[in-house]
Amino acid sequence: MAGDRPGNGGPGEGAPFGWLYGKGRDDEQPHDGAEPTERIPVQPRPDDHRPPEPTAVRPAVTPPRSPAPPSRPSPPPAPAPTPAPGRSGGGSWSRRLRRPRFYIRTVLLLVLLFVVYTVAVPFVTWSSSDQVAFEPDGNRPAEQDGTTYLLVGSDSRADLSAEERKRLTTGNPSSELTDTIMLLHTGDGPNVLLSIPRDTVTDPGQYGVSKINAAYARGGVPLLTQIIEDETGIRIDKYVEIGLGGVADVVDAVGGIEVNAKERLNDKFAGINIKKGRQTLDGAQALGYSRSRKFSQFGDLERVRRQREVVAAIGDKVLSPWTVLNPVRWWRLNQAVPRFFVFGEGTSKLDASRWALNMSRVQLTCTMPVTDTTANFWDLDRAGPLFEAIIDDRTDDITKKQCTGNGIAR
Repeated sequence: MAGDRPGNGGPGEGAPFGWLYGKGRDDEQPHDGAEPTERIPVQPRPDDHRPPEPTAVRPAVTPPRSPAPPSRPSPPPAPAPTPAPGRSGGGSWSRRLRRPRFYIRTVLLLVLLFVVYTVAVPFVTWSSSDQVAFEPDGNRPAEQDGTTYLLVGSDSRADLSAEERKRLTTGNPSSELTDTIMLLHTGDGPNVLLSIPRDTVTDPGQYGVSKINAAYARGGVPLLTQIIEDETGIRIDKYVEIGLGGVADVVDAVGGIEVNAKERLNDKFAGINIKKGRQTLDGAQALGYSRSRKFSQFGDLERVRRQREVVAAIGDKVLSPWTVLNPVRWWRLNQAVPRFFVFGEGTSKLDASRWALNMSRVQLTCTMPVTDTTANFWDLDRAGPLFEAIIDDRTDDITKKQCTGNGIAR
């Protein structure tokens, strides 16, 4: 058989067929005389693609390190803030935003309560003040511009206890004279406070010739109002009366007042003993300072000047921020009003507040022009133009000659 021919060989015979059984490689020399097309390429077996053996790597030698210096232990980290419940991390921020609002609302509430207290106290305390009729019957001056108040300081002791009369050195409890008489005019010009001496001689007709301070005891407030209107032509719009104890209580309520005594005063009848110069007086001393007249060079004329000084000093204290900001002082000041202050009929709480405010804003202080130190008669040459300026609400026209501290011509 052809397969048995020598040279072709069967399995295991000869080199020519060895490639058929995987015994040849491309790197082996092919059999001489064989055609290249007769060669069958041999596919490598899976066993022939083993991964190469790893090459042994020599470990690198690291030089020894020098020992590190000992270090201080680091403080433990601060604990992270715990977010408030609700939104993640938003609770603390919301609280921070709410705190200023809370403080602002609290401050606003306190301010509101303080304003209400400041306004309410005068209305509550002054509501119990007495009111009296002051307008006279018959013909009166016509309505005039501005507002003119009649201010009376009564020496009535009726509301004083025996202990208070002794402390204030007031004397006879049955006395009802008006030792202090003033006109306060307010309007477009400067506020004017005009003192009328108690010893002014008047003739009110049915009562005969007498001093003006007796009118109160004879015919009450309406007679006093009538005399002043008849003598001056000035219409009285409002009436305010202050008792002896009122001056002392108000001065004590504001913590005393400062005066500048022009002379030493040692008057046991008025209960005053002070040195000359600037000093602070308590209530009893202020009352004695405004009452003393027996040991002064100008007598009653010097006394009315001191009365206006006391009124001005009280006004300064009443309007000081500390009086209003101090709740205790504000309460004590307003508590003194209903016991010793009397207002004319028809005076509202707002009218009373306006009066108190205007008393603290007096620009001109005068004593009625008089002919001599007895103060019995007015100097009409100077007094006439003064009255006209008040009637016409032209207080800017008042001259220094018409408006003097003691009423004596300069």
